Amino acid sequence: MKSSKGKGFLALLVIVLAVALFGWFGYDSMDDIKLGLDLAGGVSITYQAVDANPTAEQMSDTIYKLQQRVQNYSMESEVYQEGSDRINIDIPGVSDANSILEELGKPGSLLFMDESGQVLMTGDMVASAKAGMYDQNGTQYVVQLTLTDEGAKTFAEITAANIGKRIAIIYDNAVASAPVVQSAITGGQCEITGMQTFEDAENLASTIRIGSLSLELQELRSNVVGAKLGQEAISTSLKAGAIGFGIVVVFMIAVYLIPGLAAAIALTLYVGVILVLLSAFEITLTLPGVAGIILSIGMAVDANVIIFTRIKEEIGYGKTVKSAIKSGFNKALSAIVDGNVTTLIAAVVLYWRGSGSVKGFAATLALGIVLSMFTALVITKGALTALYNLGFEDAKFYGVRKEKEARNFLGKRKAFFAFSLAVIAAGFIFMGVNNASTGYVLNYSLDFMGGTSTNVTFNEDMSLERISSEVVPVIEEVTKDAGTQTQKVAGTNEVIIKTRTLTVEERQAMNDALVEKFGVEEDKITAESISAAVSNEMKQDAIIAVVIATICMLVYIWFRFSDVRFAASAVLALLHDVLVVLTFYAIFKWSVGSTFIACMLTIVGYSINATIVIFDRIRENLKETGGKADLAQVVNASITQTFTRSINTSLTTFIMVFVLFIMGVSSIREFALPLMAGIIFGTYSSVCITGGLWYVMTMYKQKKVAEEKAAQKAAEKEKKAEKKTEKKA
Repeated sequence: MKSSKGKGFLALLVIVLAVALFGWFGYDSMDDIKLGLDLAGGVSITYQAVDANPTAEQMSDTIYKLQQRVQNYSMESEVYQEGSDRINIDIPGVSDANSILEELGKPGSLLFMDESGQVLMTGDMVASAKAGMYDQNGTQYVVQLTLTDEGAKTFAEITAANIGKRIAIIYDNAVASAPVVQSAITGGQCEITGMQTFEDAENLASTIRIGSLSLELQELRSNVVGAKLGQEAISTSLKAGAIGFGIVVVFMIAVYLIPGLAAAIALTLYVGVILVLLSAFEITLTLPGVAGIILSIGMAVDANVIIFTRIKEEIGYGKTVKSAIKSGFNKALSAIVDGNVTTLIAAVVLYWRGSGSVKGFAATLALGIVLSMFTALVITKGALTALYNLGFEDAKFYGVRKEKEARNFLGKRKAFFAFSLAVIAAGFIFMGVNNASTGYVLNYSLDFMGGTSTNVTFNEDMSLERISSEVVPVIEEVTKDAGTQTQKVAGTNEVIIKTRTLTVEERQAMNDALVEKFGVEEDKITAESISAAVSNEMKQDAIIAVVIATICMLVYIWFRFSDVRFAASAVLALLHDVLVVLTFYAIFKWSVGSTFIACMLTIVGYSINATIVIFDRIRENLKETGGKADLAQVVNASITQTFTRSINTSLTTFIMVFVLFIMGVSSIREFALPLMAGIIFGTYSSVCITGGLWYVMTMYKQKKVAEEKAAQKAAEKEKKAEKKTEKKA
């Protein structure tokens, strides 16, 4: 007994020390975490096309290529059009505009020329260029080029015609490199060798990358700008996160007693470690990234709730506490692994195929999922075992859950289906009404639609707090829209105000309000139209990523559950949740901005995890009954057994988001609202819809099989009758 207590004390001491250590490191590393433009600001660079009157296609192509380039600095970088011939680049987390300009290079023209000065190929035929190195009789530094389809064909022709000769790479009328052609290059990829250092190779690669743009650009201005959401948004979000987390910890301990305390220790360690890893991996944290962390915390809580529910059940079956703890973790493992792996698959695909905020969301989500699984299955188990060994052996410290009578969820499935269809139909109706009245089905913000960028030079240095508390309300009184973004230009009195597209009358009304309220000189107010920060290509990338992720999740669920109906039900539930939340966007005219994609992805991840837990219990109950029990009873029993878990997990996640909503500024509240709706309806769909869908599909299949067997028997009977008739004849 003394030995077990000693081991328990030592194990708990080690875990608590780890919590304290990572908590301290996490707190210390908060200042080193890269924050996005919305949370911390960065560098804003404006380029202007050298050629007059560039086409819309040229501008769009250049913006997309620049977006790919600047993601080397941060996945959350934004590139958008200003006016008809200017392009803005906003790069978060940096404060030295000159160093960025030096590294990015001046976007001039790029040409490939022969020794006679003939232009052989232009830079827009280069898809990518990156520096590399390898050891081959000493370290070799190279630049690896990948060409477009057209470029590959052209390059094959010009290299075949110039073997043994030099092809000069001319950038902005200067020779950047002049390699000798060794052989005809036909594969669309090649290497430029001969660099003395890796820095030389990186500089050449950067020159080629920026020179491959569709347009030649020149720098117009560069500024260091403040956070879009303002300092108040950051401070209130941090406070809300701390308060929400504290409430969740208290809730877990109050409901689950000693297991809840073990979970609180593990979750505290989780928060410390994730802060350290965000800093170590230099992941840029933005509001969508915060959504990814909230979802992963919800999944960490969920894993603990699944385990503790199982432990209560095992104690209720008459097992000892020690045996119940072991059995509880074992029985919860499949649901935890399947739920987390399914969401992790989605995160990996989104990171691979997505761009911008989608990539940032995926990075934080993937990191959080892996860490949440580790803390739930290793740290919680270690802390719980240590507490048990310290003397908390009585079942009263863990709770007992007796078998409950199954509720008839399936009996109400038609009402549930009808309610869901009515809500979704209402969404489409309101979208039609919105389209008729405004021309758009949803209230798209400037991130999706573009808008008006107004530069205002105040007579005094406006603090971030004053901008947020005094200037923004004045602007929003004119625009009647909560999506205003403001950025302060460092070292000046200039403030950049971005709003939805303003009419001439609204621009004048805003100018008058600024002059009247703050004494601004009207000639120091300038305005330009800006394009959407979320380009069409980025939207397409996001849609393709979601489609691929959905297919991969479907295949995984099909493989794990050996039944395509489980996968089909889960995907239909995802579609249901997305359409229901879209209904809220349509009815209440919530702003559809850069966080919209992250909100929807969070809802999808949350929904699939909740669904997997119920399907795992159905799978388990079917195995235990050998498939002989009534199918409706199995489904009802499975939903009932997981019902407490569904409510408690949703409640803890909802609390975190609700506190964020209560304490946040207007833009934060617009972000939290759809998340809360998604959590509520994600829980509703997992409890009330998915089981019913699977049951209906399965019964339909069984009915079809029965009809086929009946038809086969009837046919056989008819054949026998015919044979008898033939014999008699």
